[in-house]
Amino acid sequence: MKPVVGITSYAEEVTWGAWTEASALVPLSYVRAVERAGGRPLVVPPSEDSIAETLAVLDGIIFSGGSDLDPELYDAERHPETDEAREMRDRSELALLSAALERDMPVLAVCRGSQVLNVARGGDLVQHLPEVLGHERHRHTPGAWSDHDVKLEPESRVGALLGHRAPVKSHHHQGYGRIGEGLRETGWADDGTVEALEDPSKRFAVGVLWHPEEGEDMALFQALVEQAKEYREERR
Repeated sequence: MKPVVGITSYAEEVTWGAWTEASALVPLSYVRAVERAGGRPLVVPPSEDSIAETLAVLDGIIFSGGSDLDPELYDAERHPETDEAREMRDRSELALLSAALERDMPVLAVCRGSQVLNVARGGDLVQHLPEVLGHERHRHTPGAWSDHDVKLEPESRVGALLGHRAPVKSHHHQGYGRIGEGLRETGWADDGTVEALEDPSKRFAVGVLWHPEEGEDMALFQALVEQAKEYREERR
């Protein structure tokens, strides 16, 4: 059987046809990436209930991108450029991520997801990178991907998978501030922005600030699925 890989979903009001409804949704690019890597994707809606039951049916999990985290979660005042809080999603993903790491379940955290990882470990965020960097090259146009390279630590998980340098697609205006406990920096943009984090004590706990599901290189998803297979066999 294929390993089941959860994908956390957005919680947004969306319109289709004549309907406008509060919805749980995720871009199909995540779904297709898991399928191409040999896994069975399962969309996980935001909910603080039944965390253990949810993880019991999963072999790995992806924390997807989306809106900014509520700065109250890391004891900061809201910046004018920070999105309105999605409290339900924030709380449920922090609980789900912490529980997944406790089980040593394979985790791939993408963009916002990697920020959830950092905050869950006691880190904080830079709420508006252009104020620090003096440019907007990580999100130059709303709704369009920014292409740039990242330099990767050769001895890290991402470095082993992607090499010492890799092209990526990003769309973020926030970044990591204080790095959370147990996490190490493993990737950087040319402007010095940290672009990747991982917990070397876990079988696979990787966070990237870019969007690998939008690129051509499936190495991160393939590695996640392989680790999910091992996790599944060990549980049996």
